[in-house]
Amino acid sequence: MSLRISGNRQIKTLPGLATRPTPSRVREALFNIWQGTIANCRWLDICTGSGSMGAEALCRQAASVTGIEQSAKACAIIRENWEKIADSSQTFQILRGNATAKLAALAGQQFDRIYFDPPYASDLYEPVLNTIASQEMLAPDGEIAIEHSPERSAQAISGLEICRQKVYGNTALTFYTPIRFG
Repeated sequence: MSLRISGNRQIKTLPGLATRPTPSRVREALFNIWQGTIANCRWLDICTGSGSMGAEALCRQAASVTGIEQSAKACAIIRENWEKIADSSQTFQILRGNATAKLAALAGQQFDRIYFDPPYASDLYEPVLNTIASQEMLAPDGEIAIEHSPERSAQAISGLEICRQKVYGNTALTFYTPIRFG
């Protein structure tokens, strides 16, 4: 199966819904919201799934893209897609495994934009956000976008504040920024 991204490029995806791709209108809306902030940014894609969000970030000249995905099959396809899209000035890596454990392995790194899209019924939301906040993985001017069901309420996370929420049919996005003191 394939999916179209920025510049009418096609990327491969796994068949079925195991790696539910972010709907195209939600991808477009997110990149419109973050317009002007992707070029040269450090992008983290948690629960990477099809890899479409990281691929879009690469198309829009992110300096580096890191993905975390549980599925070995998905990781292989994501790596193949990102190799085709990235140019020589960009770096990327895809880490296979549990999101919380792999985040711990990235401790000490900061990201400008983080996209987090776990299975909607997952219990990953709070531990992943707490790890990002406690490890200060979000750059001071960075932002996180969390994809979730509109029925799920956004969570208060120590060190992060909600800056906006958007609903697109069956998909909601909640955006967090670091709490600034002083």
